[in-house]
Amino acid sequence: MQFGIFSVGDVTPDPTTGRTPTERERIKAMVAIALKAEEVGLDVFATGEHHNPPFVPSSPTTMLGYIAARTERLILSTATTLITTNDPVKIAEDYAMLQHLADGRVDLMLGRGNTAPVYPWFGKDIRQGINLAIENYALLHRLWREDVVDWEGRFRTPLQGFTSTPRPLDGVPPFVWHGSIRSPEIAEQAAYYGDGFFHNNIFWPPDHTRRMVELYRTRYAHYGHGTPEQAIVGLGGHVFMRKNSQDAVREFRPYFDVAPVYGHGPSLEEFTARTPLTVGSPQQVIEKTLTFRDYAGDYQRQLFLIDHAGLPLKTVLEQIDMLGEEVVPVLREEFAKRRPAGVPDAPTHASLRAAGASAEGKAEEGAQGEGRGKGREGEGVSAG
Repeated sequence: MQFGIFSVGDVTPDPTTGRTPTERERIKAMVAIALKAEEVGLDVFATGEHHNPPFVPSSPTTMLGYIAARTERLILSTATTLITTNDPVKIAEDYAMLQHLADGRVDLMLGRGNTAPVYPWFGKDIRQGINLAIENYALLHRLWREDVVDWEGRFRTPLQGFTSTPRPLDGVPPFVWHGSIRSPEIAEQAAYYGDGFFHNNIFWPPDHTRRMVELYRTRYAHYGHGTPEQAIVGLGGHVFMRKNSQDAVREFRPYFDVAPVYGHGPSLEEFTARTPLTVGSPQQVIEKTLTFRDYAGDYQRQLFLIDHAGLPLKTVLEQIDMLGEEVVPVLREEFAKRRPAGVPDAPTHASLRAAGASAEGKAEEGAQGEGRGKGREGEGVSAG
């Protein structure tokens, strides 16, 4: 199972000091978070994609390319790549390029985005959000798997004899997660292609997450990719820890109260009771995270949001130290212990390359066997 960090890259004033970091400081902080994640043994760093204040990560491939040059093992991903407002041709090129630079340590999470003004900024209509996501991914999927593409759709100019360059590393496209909070159409899309489904899991109660994941698993099996238990699922989560749980609540409360994505609503206590948010000791984080399996089944990737709402970098790095030293080692052991045989690991470039080589070998062996069978049949006819 993979564990990591995802960041939405918000630029939020620290409510305890009133100071707002500069954009440069926030961007550099995200890099420091990624480097710390590798240092403590986490598996994944994922950045969001936003084109509006108060967020800074408008160019995920630029950031991930920079991080790739400074890391050796970390899987570089996105917490959202906007499949609706980005040109799928550019996505195909950008992430294949990043894949080569990072020696395959790349996957991405596609999403529609939830900021209405972004659509017209890129010449799109938010009312077509689902249709854009479906059509654009259908094209992206082909661009990574076909050397020459002829294509025509509703939302961009046709392609004739087009080849996306560079081609995916080793002929293996980056693994794709389809991220959604509330859209069953996206769960259906992930299932249709046999891709991963990532549920944000920081806003909604467990029953909602269960319904979305069960839909994806059921449809994954329907399309013949495997059993429901073999579907590839990822979950988000939001944590804040201190050794003493009361200290964690006291320190985090002012940040929660003004957080851009959930502040000014239910109280911290209400939110932690109803959603996966965990504010407390490392042991409480372990216990609550293990309950995710109760309603999502055995899953492959767990990403934590820890740098939201104006938390200072020093505090965030302390959180990552606790994750790496006290939380994730226990979660790895417990999830592995409870994991039934037959549930796959999270896909990586190496595992996808090996699976592709195995499939090619079996196909070649089958073709040779068919040829030998025909030869024997011919000999029999001739002898007769």
